[in-house]
Amino acid sequence: MSGVHALSDDQVSLELKKMTAFIRQEANEKANEIEIKANEEFSIEKAKLVQEEKDSIDTTYAKKFKQATMSQQITRSKVANQTRLKVLGARQELLDDIFEAASNKLGDASKDKSKYESILKNLILEGFYEMNEPTLQIRAREADYDLVKSAIEAAAKEYKEKVGKDISAEIDESEPVPEGSAGGVIIVGTGGKIDMNNTFEARLDLLRTSALPAMREALFGKNPNRKFFD
Repeated sequence: MSGVHALSDDQVSLELKKMTAFIRQEANEKANEIEIKANEEFSIEKAKLVQEEKDSIDTTYAKKFKQATMSQQITRSKVANQTRLKVLGARQELLDDIFEAASNKLGDASKDKSKYESILKNLILEGFYEMNEPTLQIRAREADYDLVKSAIEAAAKEYKEKVGKDISAEIDESEPVPEGSAGGVIIVGTGGKIDMNNTFEARLDLLRTSALPAMREALFGKNPNRKFFD
C-alpha cells in the first residue's frame, strides 16, 4: 500500500495560482453578466423614458395644435360674421335710401291733377271693395276735397258696374288728413270703428314690407341660405 505524498511548495504555489485564476475568471464572468444586465436594464429604462417624453411632447403638440385650430376657426367665424353684418348693413342702408328717395317724391304724384284724381278714384274704389258697406266716409286733405268728390262719384259708378250694388260716400270734414301728408285718402266704415289708410305714406309703408323680399332679390340676387319662399 503506497503512502500519500505531501505537495511540495512549488506544487502548492501552482495550485493556488490555478484557484486564484479560476476565481478571478468566475468573478470577471459574473461582473460581465452584471454589466450586460445593467446595460440592458439601462437601455430599457432609457427607451421607456425617451418614449414617455416623446408621448408627452406629442400630447402637448396635439393639444396646442387643437387649441390653435379652434382659435383659427373662432377667428375665421368672427371675421366672416363681421363681414356678413357689414354687407347686411350696407344692403339695408341702400334699401333705406331707396325708400327715403321714394318718400321724398310722394308729393310729385299730386301735382298732375288729372292723374292724381285717377289715383284717388282707385284708392277709394279699393276701400269700397274692402269695406263692402253701403255708406262710407272719406278723409282727405282739405286741399283735395274737390278732387276727392269727383273721385268718389267715379269710384261709386265703377263699383256698381262691377258689383251690382249702390254705394255712397261723403267727405268727413271733421277729421281731415294733415296737410303735411303727400296725399291719398282714409276710408272709414262701421260708424268710424274701422278705417283703411290709403294715404301715400301708408301705402309706401305697406310696400316697404310686402315688396322688400322682391327688392332684395332684384338688387342682390337670391339668398342661397333661404329655404322657404312666400
